[in-house]
Amino acid sequence: MIEIIKQILHSDLGNSFNNIALLVFRVLLAIELFRVHGMKKFRVENGQKEHVPNPLHLPEKLNGLVATFSDTVVPFFIIMGLGTRLAVLPTIGVTAVGYFVVHRKDSLEVRDVPYMYTLSLLLLLALGAGTYSLDYYLLNFITN
Repeated sequence: MIEIIKQILHSDLGNSFNNIALLVFRVLLAIELFRVHGMKKFRVENGQKEHVPNPLHLPEKLNGLVATFSDTVVPFFIIMGLGTRLAVLPTIGVTAVGYFVVHRKDSLEVRDVPYMYTLSLLLLLALGAGTYSLDYYLLNFITN
């Protein structure tokens, strides 16, 4: 079990510059995700909250919960670098469904946003959070 946790938490891009670049990338990505998509979950426009599409026909409360969690809570995990590889999974799901299902017939300009979020989150899934993250410190705590 410890080995699995080590695999999930380990992330080192080899040098400080690369790890700082990853830190900046993940912080800016998470801020934008929260600012643009997360804040919509709290706004009421024309007396109504944001309508969250439900193309997979999940129970409405579950669909709303997943979308809200993905856009409001996950960005904070990404910023802190806490459980990053696991944390990005729900948001990858939401953005991929947005790209492949919700916007499949839309123009490339509309599909571009979920596509770029999905690619960016897949990069974090592959690389992890880097050495400037809570994941890195947790890994050192576990192994020592």
